[in-house]
Amino acid sequence: KFTQHGQAGGWFSELLPHTASIADDICVARSMFTESINHGPGVTFFQTGSQIAGRPSFGSWLSYGLGAENANLPSFTVLITKGKGGQPLGSHLWGSGFLPTKHQGVLFRAAKDPVLYLGNPAGVSVDSRRLMLDRLKELHEHQFAATPDVEIQNRIDHYEMAFRMQSCIPEVTDLSDEPQHVLDSYGPDVKTPGTFAANCLQARRLAEKGVRFIQLYHQDWDHHGGLPGALPKLCKETDQPAAALVKDLKQRGMLDDTLVVWGGEFGRTSYCQGKIQPNFGRDHHPRCFSAWFAGGGIKAGSVYGETDDFGYNTVKDGLHIHDFHATLMHLLGIDHERLTYKFQGRGYRLTDVHGKLVKGLLG
Repeated sequence: KFTQHGQAGGWFSELLPHTASIADDICVARSMFTESINHGPGVTFFQTGSQIAGRPSFGSWLSYGLGAENANLPSFTVLITKGKGGQPLGSHLWGSGFLPTKHQGVLFRAAKDPVLYLGNPAGVSVDSRRLMLDRLKELHEHQFAATPDVEIQNRIDHYEMAFRMQSCIPEVTDLSDEPQHVLDSYGPDVKTPGTFAANCLQARRLAEKGVRFIQLYHQDWDHHGGLPGALPKLCKETDQPAAALVKDLKQRGMLDDTLVVWGGEFGRTSYCQGKIQPNFGRDHHPRCFSAWFAGGGIKAGSVYGETDDFGYNTVKDGLHIHDFHATLMHLLGIDHERLTYKFQGRGYRLTDVHGKLVKGLLG
């Protein structure tokens, strides 16, 4: 069942009560559309502006364009819900493509060491590690003097960042200092590492520390069958934490300059696929789907775009992926046509030769 919420009267499913509670803080775009009908190209298009793997990801472009705000943490981090099935996720989705490798996303794991090899081996002290890195840096600089390859300098930067992360990552990933009321707001899963709830809270902590771009992935939405059982479960896992993140950022005064985006690579047909209940599902549908945005200059409490009566095509204010990228970059202070990188003889950008600013999304 769907009911209206907020000043704009947006329609929200009964499966998303917590998202409905932030209706006046978000902009729901109902008319997004894309060009891909399969997951691999679809997610790649959403993340990189191209259906073919190899281009820099959105987070890498922002790292390249905006730089780092905290020298002790990566400017681009990735958190994936642990133990989920569904379509696989490849590292190209947070890769830097042809941009310098220091702009690629750093994957945080749900483990004692969120980043691999974060701790020193037994018997290796901090001073010993620092001495080793100093000597290694000298060797790299000697190599760079003979062969001035930018990737040699990137390697030096990687080693230095890794050393600084050894002291900063344990602090930023330790949730023990969070008040109980904050933990409760994200839901019962928040204390289980690797859940979507824990990752949402972790995202807020990383944003507080100046990490530019935090990407959360939650898999297993590919409901070609068993929709009545699977969809409520996925919504329950994500609804409360996502809404709590927006509320948490808002009460801390961070929402004005933090942009939250919730969505997927394409939509689903409004008609059934497969057999009768309880096994029915729905097929991939690129012609129209929804996403929501909060903070960062977005028009709060609004609904953008409209589809036909059957939810098959957009009929008003269609929002293409390239326009989506162009608008998000504008909100983050970047002109999507001017942020370019020369590769193989020509300038490239996230939106390639496409994209336009959608002013109807702006507050």
